[in-house]
Amino acid sequence: MPKEKKTLLDFWEDQMRQSHTASNYFFRKSPSHYHMMLLVMSAHKQNKKLSVEELKTKLFKTSRPKSALIITEACEKGFFRLEKTSTDQRVKNIIPSDSFIREFNEYLHTLKNISY
Repeated sequence: MPKEKKTLLDFWEDQMRQSHTASNYFFRKSPSHYHMMLLVMSAHKQNKKLSVEELKTKLFKTSRPKSALIITEACEKGFFRLEKTSTDQRVKNIIPSDSFIREFNEYLHTLKNISY
């Protein structure tokens, strides 16, 4: 394999060497963390609103209290933010932060360019 080509394994190892405070570490803590990231970013890419309650319901095999803890931690770390809706102030939508959107897009771009 040519040295200049990056493999999926090389990419994964690079990701895991990065700071433990980075999103790539946070969202790989468990399948629930990773699933949450994918649900939030999928809604963002499709320009759809995703409420906290909808996200808790969609998370596969994750209790509502555990989902709430992951959401809170993701917000505290600056990956997501909560936005109240104009129609019902009790409903909060989850919005990815601008910095997380950039990081996620870079991650996708790198994955697309990996050759085996």
